[in-house]
Amino acid sequence: MQFSANLGFLWADRPLPDAIRAAKAAGFDAVECHWPYAYDPTDVKAALDETGLQMLGLNTSRGDVAAGENGLAALPNREAEARAAIDEALHYARNIGARAVHAMAGFATGAAAHHTFVSNLRYAAAQAAPDGVTILIEPLNHYDAKGYFLSTTEQATAIIEEVAAPNLRLMFDCYHVQLMEGDLTHRLSRLLPYIGHIQFASVPDRGTPDEGELNYAHIFAHIRRLGWVQPLGAEYKPKTDTDLTLDWLKTHR
Repeated sequence: MQFSANLGFLWADRPLPDAIRAAKAAGFDAVECHWPYAYDPTDVKAALDETGLQMLGLNTSRGDVAAGENGLAALPNREAEARAAIDEALHYARNIGARAVHAMAGFATGAAAHHTFVSNLRYAAAQAAPDGVTILIEPLNHYDAKGYFLSTTEQATAIIEEVAAPNLRLMFDCYHVQLMEGDLTHRLSRLLPYIGHIQFASVPDRGTPDEGELNYAHIFAHIRRLGWVQPLGAEYKPKTDTDLTLDWLKTHR
């Protein structure tokens, strides 16, 4: 099994290039991040080249964080800002060789939000296609992100079918899906044709995968049986120094 370190949470106390080096030293096979925009992409690319790791993906900007925003792509009457955030993310992805961009929907509801999200995703997929970049959408649970537009895999797959772009895929985060829907193994099997990336953390506290209510030994084995060969994204919140939380990595590798 291969694993990717999500540097939004792991080694988050270090500059992104140094976090990439730490992930390599710890034995990860790839990295991913949330919002890398404070760092010069040249420095990030240099760290990726030095370590031989690939950056699997990054997120579009959240918008006005001070005002509580968490994405723009589904916000009616904010299309210009949403598409600027998409363009920014794709430009950064191209500069560092990232495979995917997560288009964050934001807090919204209703038909206008749905129409806006679909329209912006069509734009994102078209802009990403020439470089072979995948656009990801991720349902978030309503405990951590109450009011987020995208909250279930059923809603996400319906939108993917509506947009009908071959490079639009589902980010299946086991943590969020378990909190909202459960039934992970059957859901992974059924949704495999839609999935572009898989992430994990313990439930309910979003810690390491060797604690909590989910049996990740079983889930990882099931993912292997499905034929999934891409790195799985470790997107958990360390309760101490990241290097002290990696016993699970030795076990599952």
